[in-house]
Amino acid sequence: MDVTIRKATNADAAGISAIWEIIVAERKFSAVRRAWSADEQVAYLNRLSAREATFVADAGDRIVAFQTLDRWVIYPSFMDHVGQLGTFVLPEWRGQRVGQRLAHAMFAFTRSHEYQKLVIWVRESNTAAQQFYARLGFRECGRLSRQLMINDSYDGEVLMERFL
Repeated sequence: MDVTIRKATNADAAGISAIWEIIVAERKFSAVRRAWSADEQVAYLNRLSAREATFVADAGDRIVAFQTLDRWVIYPSFMDHVGQLGTFVLPEWRGQRVGQRLAHAMFAFTRSHEYQKLVIWVRESNTAAQQFYARLGFRECGRLSRQLMINDSYDGEVLMERFL
């Protein structure tokens, strides 16, 4: 099935929230503990600066994936060139290049908004995500051991970066 990649609007909040519900329930690909409601998602979208974005993969009848770009830090300004990425794909859509298509749209957005570097935190146990980001040109640049406590077990985080 084909999808359209586009910048998210407030009308997409319920679809994005539905993806959060599924990913949070899996408890293995994200460190997020609680899914945002549609209202919280609208508030997030409305808080984004002109240099931040959420892109969605729209299958026509529902949102099947989304990717976020936030500034690495709000201040100090000497890190304005760095953005933080996050990618979230419904289980049945993983491995179908939806994440890759989202990333290419986001890369175009980041270049047009003067980013020079992207970073992503990936759970140490999520080797599929590490491989996904490596295929996109990210490289590992650091690790934090026992950074997360999920289901009474520790997991580390891998920091990856990509220069644009």
